[in-house]
Amino acid sequence: MDPKTTALVLIEYQNDFVSPGGAQHEAVKGVMESTNMLANSLALVEAARAKGVTVMLVPIAFSAGYPEIAEQTYGILAGVKASGAFQAGTWGAEIIEDLTPQTGDIVVEGKRGLDCFASTNLDFILRQRGITDVAIAGFLTNCCVESTMRSAYERAFRVVTLTDCCATLSEEEQRVATEKDFAMFSRPMTHEAFLAELA
Repeated sequence: MDPKTTALVLIEYQNDFVSPGGAQHEAVKGVMESTNMLANSLALVEAARAKGVTVMLVPIAFSAGYPEIAEQTYGILAGVKASGAFQAGTWGAEIIEDLTPQTGDIVVEGKRGLDCFASTNLDFILRQRGITDVAIAGFLTNCCVESTMRSAYERAFRVVTLTDCCATLSEEEQRVATEKDFAMFSRPMTHEAFLAELA
C-alpha cells in the first residue's frame, strides 16, 4: 500500500467511549482491555502519521435533546439517547486528548448515525485526496466500524479493518465481527501487519 493514497479512519475515539467516566465506557471497557485496542491505536496513529498516511478522525455528536434521533427510536441509537452520550459541546463528545488532531489530520464532521459515509463528506474528502486504500479502526466493532467497512467496500475502496484497534460490547460480538463478518468486506489485519504493508 502506498501511504500517499491510504487513509486511516478513526471512528469515535471520544471520551464517552474511551475515558473512565464516559457514558459508554463501562460497556466497552472489557473488550478494550482484552484487545489492548487503545495502546495499539495510539501506536498505529503515530506510525501512520510518520509514514505519511492521511489520518482522519470521525466523531459522532448530537444536539442537546437529540433532535436528530426519532422520538420513538430503538436499537443502538436508543442506547445512545438513554445514556446521554455524545452530546455536542460536552466533555464526553470530545476526541480523547491522546488523539488531539495534529497538523495534517482531518476531522470529519457531521456523523449522526452508524455509517461514517452517510451524513458526512467523507467520500468527497477521500476522492479529492486520491485515496484508494482505507483502513478502519474504532467503535463499535460490529456497528459503526462494520457499517463503514461495508459502505467503503461498496464504493470500491480497498478496505482494511484493524482487528486489534476496535472494541465493542462483548467478547462474542467482537469475535463474530472480526472472524466472520470482516473478511467478507475487507482485509482484516492487526495494526502491525497493516503498517508492514505500507511501502
